[in-house]
Amino acid sequence: MPRLTREEVEHVAYLARLSLTEEEKEMFTEQLNRILEAFAKLQELQTEDVEPLSHVIPLKNVFAEDEGKDWQSLTTEEALANAPEQENNHFVVPRIVED
Repeated sequence: MPRLTREEVEHVAYLARLSLTEEEKEMFTEQLNRILEAFAKLQELQTEDVEPLSHVIPLKNVFAEDEGKDWQSLTTEEALANAPEQENNHFVVPRIVED
């Protein structure tokens, strides 16, 4: 099985615009090689007769049914009742845009 070299890890880091320390380069080289070894073991499995799955656990719809509700909207007076300041049926707020 081919292994990643330190130079290949440095090249990938360069492409990803990552600045790695010498310790990180060594650590990532080891970790990536362990990941590749795990994938190599998975490739040894006989999977010809196994159907592909979208999920390992059977899923069911967990959402509630849509139900229409008779919502009552606020009147303009009710909406503005607690407004600190109002004018012509609108909220008055401080101007935040600079000239």
